[in-house]
Amino acid sequence: MTREGEVGAAPDDPGLVSGQFRFFDAQVVRTRRLGPTLTRITFGGPPLAGLASGGRDQSFSLFLPHPGQEAPLLPDRTGEGWYRAWQALPEDERAVLRSYTIRAQRRNPDEVDVDFALHGTGPDDPPGTAGPASRWAAGAAPGDRVVLLGPAFADNRSVGFRPPADTDWVLLAADETALPALGGILDHLPADTVVRAWIEVPHPQDIQALPSHPDFRITWLVRRSGDGGSPLAEALRTADLPGGTPYAWLAGEAGTVRALRRHLVREVGVDRARVEFSGYWRRGTSEEQLRAEALAAATA
Repeated sequence: MTREGEVGAAPDDPGLVSGQFRFFDAQVVRTRRLGPTLTRITFGGPPLAGLASGGRDQSFSLFLPHPGQEAPLLPDRTGEGWYRAWQALPEDERAVLRSYTIRAQRRNPDEVDVDFALHGTGPDDPPGTAGPASRWAAGAAPGDRVVLLGPAFADNRSVGFRPPADTDWVLLAADETALPALGGILDHLPADTVVRAWIEVPHPQDIQALPSHPDFRITWLVRRSGDGGSPLAEALRTADLPGGTPYAWLAGEAGTVRALRRHLVREVGVDRARVEFSGYWRRGTSEEQLRAEALAAATA
């Protein structure tokens, strides 16, 4: 049974996937452009009453329809074999699968906000550079149907930000793909937490309002047009960091995140166990390729 006051399923619910997650039908309620690169899509619907986000960097899987489909095409959702059954469907018909972060969740009515990076959808972007999720998000409208595979319990393993009790201060570094997760983390932290955050975005207009407290110091870094690198590494290398025991959370492009982690562990001397890092994407690689690599590694 669930804890008192917690929304969620019973542990023996046959609809659970991997013991903690379940599928939720939802639809677009509204959209709001946040900047040239980012748009916020609000999903709603009665099934979301059972979605129990843990906040912070809570991730989930989102299934989207292909153009011309009224809803995402998914196989039987019961049991643990749904993923291989989804893989067996024709690639140009099966639901598009992507991973996202819940930026915010509300009750009465049950809604979740999800921020999308619209890479490749601008008027000056070359044709064909946008992925299927970016194209879908750019044209999303109220009533569009989706499916979420998300947590049925707030305390779930898809929340990565978990600073130890002896943490003196928090270091956050992210690009635009991890900005929603970083925002969720700041929402979660007590106002007296010492935070040093660096956020990389493609355009100055992508800078957005985030929680602000006396010890929250947020540095925005605007990536130069045409620059394939990231300004995050140089910003951290020259940063004046607080003393005491830190906890670091790094997310964004995989190569950049690995470089930041190496710097913190090898040059700054941060205990590697106190660095949570996640590659949300890899330059030149699609999410389908990343998922295939992960599956191959898991079954090797």
